[in-house]
Amino acid sequence: MLDLRERPFTDRGSRLLVTAADDGSLTVSRALYETRLADAAVLTGLRVVAGGAALPVLRALPDRVEFAGGVAMAFAGPDTLVLCGEDAEAVWEGGRAPVEGCLTLVGPGGVAPGGPRHDGAAVLAAAGARWRDWFARMPAVPAALRERAEQAWWTLAVNLVTIQGRESLVPSKYGYVGLWNWDSYFHAIALRHADPALAREQIRILLDHQRPDGLVPDVVHDHGVLAETTDLPRSDLARLAEHVGGEPIREVVPVTKPPLTAWAVWKIHERDPDPGFLAEVYEPIARSQEWWFSRSDPDGDGLAEYLHPYSSGLDDSPVWDHGPRAEPPDLNAYLALQYDRLGDIAAALGKDPAPWRARARALVDLMLARRWNGRRFVTLVGGGEVDVRTPLELMPLFTGRLPAPVADRLVADLRSPAFWGERPVPTVAFDDPRFDPDAMWRGPVWLNVNYLLIDGLRRSGHAATAAELRERTLAMVRDGGGLYEYWNPLTGRRAGRATTGFGWSAALFLDLATES
Repeated sequence: MLDLRERPFTDRGSRLLVTAADDGSLTVSRALYETRLADAAVLTGLRVVAGGAALPVLRALPDRVEFAGGVAMAFAGPDTLVLCGEDAEAVWEGGRAPVEGCLTLVGPGGVAPGGPRHDGAAVLAAAGARWRDWFARMPAVPAALRERAEQAWWTLAVNLVTIQGRESLVPSKYGYVGLWNWDSYFHAIALRHADPALAREQIRILLDHQRPDGLVPDVVHDHGVLAETTDLPRSDLARLAEHVGGEPIREVVPVTKPPLTAWAVWKIHERDPDPGFLAEVYEPIARSQEWWFSRSDPDGDGLAEYLHPYSSGLDDSPVWDHGPRAEPPDLNAYLALQYDRLGDIAAALGKDPAPWRARARALVDLMLARRWNGRRFVTLVGGGEVDVRTPLELMPLFTGRLPAPVADRLVADLRSPAFWGERPVPTVAFDDPRFDPDAMWRGPVWLNVNYLLIDGLRRSGHAATAAELRERTLAMVRDGGGLYEYWNPLTGRRAGRATTGFGWSAALFLDLATES
């Protein structure tokens, strides 16, 4: 069931969303890149009327919205919204039209009453068949998780839209209408269970927009890409000014996302081997890896840095309170594992993996020599250490290459009151004075952080802690009310201004749930 608020009526491939207002009327909006839904309304104040009275919505399902009086709303195509019924009238701000048979309410060109006629029974039957087919492909999960898993599977379907002519899974139709870089890797992890070809396509789209220097852009959207600061929307500039300390960014800076490409590719390959795809992406990933060390290591010490807050994916983390360029421990951990996954891909293609393995080993050794202080991995901003505590300092577990005493110390930190609770893991330590349970990357729980830690714990030989973190994560999402962008770790509910219907939350919940 849809609530027409957090879960709007929409469809796979459609940019149209139907939501309910407090007065019971409906709004039809169009999902656009970097545009608030409130600013993209197509039709407002919609009611279905019969006998002089508004017909209430009885229920909203993935394939239709049912009104009293036998009227139903459905999609006759991605851009075509229809009302099917008899002896009723559609009324909205600025217009009205009779519902006799099947009324085209919104078409590709906008509000279009009196447009092409459709066979109502055929439209409803086709919509029902589409959704039955989609849910039939949902990965199997335990009964206790099925309700939330069905919501997650629905979320992945409705977040699929066409961008630059290709089917792309966007983070959310509530403002995130583009193919975001690391979101796509997380999305692909869930899609591999039912549609590995579509999973591969998400990665292929990104790599097809790779720059000649090796950078993989932050976002692919309707109008181009976001690959440097000159591509940023104006609204982001104000947001950065609010959250980033130090001198403002004045020069042109590349913008990307954490290097998890090979990790995601290998997960897809493990589920559905495709040597041809490995051969296709091998060189682009190798160029991306080289970009980080040749173009994103300004001090030349062999450890890459994030040159822009958005490249970390942690837009408002207190790491950035100290300046716009930082080296938290997660980045080089991701790069070390990417070396190892490049080795796996090389071996699968009949190439020598040894050079990649050697680079992975050398990078971890360098991290230990220069960033391990005997207690934790430190975060540098502008060359100096910062005292903020985030789970990024635990991410070297992701490499699976740490000496046992170091890994044990990180796991002890994870399980300490700083990071462990009923709903771990906060994005700023519970005991850090900057912890805020509702402020995006300054305290809430994000599923991608937990997922990466679970993956790293397993690789580092701490399966029991990985299993417990997985169970607590699944329980939080199951009981938390929805599939949010992030959760308040104290209440387990939607945090702050977290968006709803969030793609990677749906994807990673599903992937963790399928393991049960």
